[in-house]
Amino acid sequence: MGSFSIWHWLIVIIWLVVFGWPIAKILRRMGFSGWWTVIAFVPLVNIIGLWVVSVARWPVIDRQ
Repeated sequence: MGSFSIWHWLIVIIWLVVFGWPIAKILRRMGFSGWWTVIAFVPLVNIIGLWVVSVARWPVIDRQ
């Protein structure tokens, strides 16, 4: 106990890709940086980030 096996890390990487890639793609279409995806995996900060994105002006709309 206390150490993680290769299977644990493989599952973590798959989970990050399965959820992180679509989030980053959506954020890029909205005009935000894909790095906002990191916020999606931090508990409680992800809720604050969701509020910030929802009330902020979207750069894509400003370009039109």
